[in-house]
Amino acid sequence: MDGNKYNTALVIFFVPYILFEIPSNVLLKKMKPRIWLSICMFGFGFVTMVQGFVTNYAGLLTTRFFLGVFETGMFPGAFYLIGMWYRRHEAQKRYSFFFSSTTLAGAFGGLLASAIGKMDGMRGYKGWRWIFILEGLLTIIVSCFFFFLLPNFPEESKWLTEDERAYVKARLQIDQGKSARERPITAKDVGNVFKDFKVIVGGFMYLGLIVPAYGYAYFSPTIIQGYGYSPIQTQLHSVPPWAAAFGFSMVIAFISDRFKHRFLFTIFPICVCIAGFAILITVHNHRSVQYGALFLVAMGAYSAMPVIVCWFNMNLGGHHRRAVGSAWQVGFGNIGGIIAVYAFLKKDAPKYIPGYSISIAFVCLSAVSCCVYFVMCRWQNRKRDRSVRDVGLTEYEKMELGDMNPDYRYLL
Repeated sequence: MDGNKYNTALVIFFVPYILFEIPSNVLLKKMKPRIWLSICMFGFGFVTMVQGFVTNYAGLLTTRFFLGVFETGMFPGAFYLIGMWYRRHEAQKRYSFFFSSTTLAGAFGGLLASAIGKMDGMRGYKGWRWIFILEGLLTIIVSCFFFFLLPNFPEESKWLTEDERAYVKARLQIDQGKSARERPITAKDVGNVFKDFKVIVGGFMYLGLIVPAYGYAYFSPTIIQGYGYSPIQTQLHSVPPWAAAFGFSMVIAFISDRFKHRFLFTIFPICVCIAGFAILITVHNHRSVQYGALFLVAMGAYSAMPVIVCWFNMNLGGHHRRAVGSAWQVGFGNIGGIIAVYAFLKKDAPKYIPGYSISIAFVCLSAVSCCVYFVMCRWQNRKRDRSVRDVGLTEYEKMELGDMNPDYRYLL
């Protein structure tokens, strides 16, 4: 593909991904998680497989668009579901493990692609077609199992006894207040969520890291190949940074849960990511150092992102605020995917100075947003601690307020 056609094909994926996040989470609550998430997964696998058969650019754009349609329900829906099962100081390990599935997929994807690539010419199909066909088919098969294996929300999980459901509900209520699971989400609920400025800040926290994360995910093979490796060596060299990112992310998650703290565990990985980009901008003739910098970028970005998502999501109280807030954060943040796609252009290869510079700027935006969010949460906690006056709210009114309830305290 000449010009920026490749970049355009990447961008079209984000259009439905950004627009349909909130409607998707509303549907998830209405249809039950195992049904909606399984549908999304099946559709994603089917479109991926079809992508292996496209014969022109229009077909590629169409399949990329529908990939975005089905992807839109997966991440915010899964974050929403996980958050309704665990207390706030228990959730980071689960969020990071789920989020790090992308790093594991990157690691195994490189190995798998190098293996499937050897099928080039089989039944008249190029190796790259077999990658899409086989990976899409595997996703379809797994989605069929997930329809029966995925849990619903605790209040409606039939594999729990009545006493177990009551226990799960009680322990979560102590930590987060009543969830209002039984009430549908209305347009008024959506509007009320955005009256809280912390929700807006949460979107920028995630946006800032999406740019380097997608930039790395989409262009690291091209960057690595620019260091002089063959196509097969490039696939193999793409594996270690993803594996390191997974390990570092899980270490950060365990320590964060252990200390029941989030803020510092967003800032430290962000600094690691900035250090990686700083090396890539300044070093251009030392392959080992440049390759090592890619480790820092992947480790930093993919460790900070799940902490940011967990911190923000788990501080939202109640089903309606968490469903809308989690979808907003992921949807708004994925605008960064569009920026990342056009930040790394062929004409800037192999140094990619504009892409690395843009990435550093957005990582700094994420760091500043995290600081603002921390200050706002801490200020509201202190304000509520100082207010000893009983405002006379009923239990129903407290439930409707979610984390805006004066008895609620934010995790810092």
